[in-house]
Amino acid sequence: MAELATIARPYAEALFKASAGEDARTLADQLETLGQVAGHAQLRQFADSPKVSAEQVFELVVGVARLNLSPKVANLLRTVIENGRLYALPEIAAHYRAQVNAATGVFDARITSAFPLDAGQLADVVATLEKRFGRKLNASVSVDESLIGGIRVEVGDEVLDTSVKARLEQMKAALTH
Repeated sequence: MAELATIARPYAEALFKASAGEDARTLADQLETLGQVAGHAQLRQFADSPKVSAEQVFELVVGVARLNLSPKVANLLRTVIENGRLYALPEIAAHYRAQVNAATGVFDARITSAFPLDAGQLADVVATLEKRFGRKLNASVSVDESLIGGIRVEVGDEVLDTSVKARLEQMKAALTH
């Protein structure tokens, strides 16, 4: 969706330039949460109603997100709502996070594990992954028992899947061809 990216990029760049000196990761997390809220169809339907003011939409989004927003993120949210671009908020969040990652040299890693990882295990996994991917990683972990064992890691567009489920799928493909 090139058009959505074209709409989202200037908002993300403006926030990035305005947020110099602030904790960019915190702002990225706030923006991501707002993007998840804005992604709900019912909320967007409410926001598109001509009977609803921009302030009512703002209050609803912030209320659902349950965040103490940074003034800069709040201003961005108001601007997005006033310009009728609430639908672009998830894409704005993605562009902003990409800019933060590029500026800090730290990349997001989504780790999916078959079992919960304690702090020590996570530290070991992250250290190993940083060597493997050759960059600093900011890891988020989720549990998916369907993996049976092992982990699946996504860093940008790279995927490392060492799960039992993936290995079984590979064996199935090899046997059926």
